[in-house]
Parts: sequence; C-alpha cells; structure tokens
Amino acid sequence: MGKNYRAQIKDYTFRQAWPAIEKTALLVIDMQIFFASLSKPIVGNVISLIDVCRARNIKIVFTRHGHHDPKKDGGMLGKWWQDLIHYGSSEWELINELTVSPHDTIIDKNRYSAFFNTDLDEDLKAHGVEDVVICGVMTNCCCETTARDAFIRDYRVFFVADATAGANEELHVASLKNLAYGFAYIIDTKTLCQNFNYRMK
Repeated sequence: MGKNYRAQIKDYTFRQAWPAIEKTALLVIDMQIFFASLSKPIVGNVISLIDVCRARNIKIVFTRHGHHDPKKDGGMLGKWWQDLIHYGSSEWELINELTVSPHDTIIDKNRYSAFFNTDLDEDLKAHGVEDVVICGVMTNCCCETTARDAFIRDYRVFFVADATAGANEELHVASLKNLAYGFAYIIDTKTLCQNFNYRMK
C-alpha cells in the first residue's frame, strides 16, 4: 500500500470486501490544477484505477470543485479558507494527465461532499451503482466527506489509501483510521486492479 498504510491502520481494518464490478462506480475527486502539488504523488495510481475501470466498463465520475461567486456560494468554506477555486479558471480545470472519456461523468460541486447539491446520487442510482471506489484529493476533506455521505446513502464505500492524498501524512492516516472504523473498506491500487483483472478472466 505504498507507504504501508495497512500497517498503520491495522487495528481498524477488521472488515474486508470487494466491489461488485457490475454495480461499481469510480469517483475521482477534485484532481484539479489547484491541487496539482498534492495530487502529484498519486497521479499514477489514479490513472491505473481509471484504466482498469474503463477496461471493465465501470462507471467513472470526475468531480471539480469551484465557485461562481464565492461571496454568494462560498458559505462556510469561504469563511474558513478565504482562498477558493473560481469556477472556469485555469486552476479549476482537471490536471492534464487525466483523460476524460465521452462516457464519463463530470460533477461540479462547491462543497466538500460530491453529493451536496449535485445530481450524483440520482445518477449513480440510475446506473444501478451500489459500490463506490473513491480516489483523489483531499483525503481529509472532500474525499472523506464524500465517503461518509455515500455511506449514509447506503453505498458500500471502498477508499483507495494510496490513490488519495491529504494535506499531510498525519491527517491522511487519521482519515483512513476513521473511515476504516465506521464508513469504508480501505484498499490499495495494486490489489484492487489485480482483483478486477482476475475476476474478468
């Protein structure tokens, strides 16, 4: 698991499961130019997940965080951070390393959760999705909040430890522990890709 996150959270990973390929969606959270420095270490793993999901016809959803007018749609995020991503700016765009297919979905959001005031839940249900695999940034903000929101909507959540990145290692591991305890199955890129490939032989 990259930096051996499994060892660091072993006391909390007492549940194991694998996503059902035919009922799964991959959520690629906020891999935008604004977060390029954070996402750089995980780009390769995120691309591996996208490639294996695309090869297996698994639904892929990209999210972009942005604000049309931070004074009107910034809410507590604006008060908390003050520096927000402006919708349509260069920093709002997805990083160049990612390729979005015409079959993929892009969800624009302005809160941590990809479910808040978006059509994500309806879109997933319309496609028969019951399991979500989460990757992207930031582990401890948008990824974790989306994972928790997915859980309370009764999706099984699979959180990819080495394809998510937080503000720092301490916060990343803390989120993994919280999620493993109460919300998500913590998995790694290599094992998930191997599992998907093996089950499709």
